[in-house]
Amino acid sequence: MAPVSKAAPAKKGVGVVKMKEEKKKAAKAKEMATAGAPIKKKRKVYTSTKFTRPRNKRAPKDPQYVRRSVPKSRALDRFKIMKYPLTTESAMKKIEDNNTLVFIVDRRANKRQIKAAVKEMYKIQASKCNTLIRPDGLKKAFVKLSADYDALDVANKIGII
Repeated sequence: MAPVSKAAPAKKGVGVVKMKEEKKKAAKAKEMATAGAPIKKKRKVYTSTKFTRPRNKRAPKDPQYVRRSVPKSRALDRFKIMKYPLTTESAMKKIEDNNTLVFIVDRRANKRQIKAAVKEMYKIQASKCNTLIRPDGLKKAFVKLSADYDALDVANKIGII
């Protein structure tokens, strides 16, 4: 017969602590069982020999202060498009003979913008607009008025003649 060992009497608080630990362990095991095993992340397969840093996590811009002292003005309005009317002899001949006004305009303006600017500024309807860039770099616009308007009257109103 084997000798019976005498175990030391257990303290009252030790059993309670062990039970709490076991409950925590059981709760964690239950949580893992419901969530499932952790999914292993797949490794990215690189197809190039060069590594480029991914730039997908850019923080939105939130500047401390505005870097520009004056806000940007609109690109072209009617006052920027139309610089001045041309008053040379050939321009006067166009006014009298062809019912056409001649202007120096902004180089970036296109024909539609020039027609719209003439309509807004002088309250006249243009039938067509021809443009050319002079050797000195300025853009010249020949604005032919519709039959309803007379170029001489408009030129007087503007102050060319």
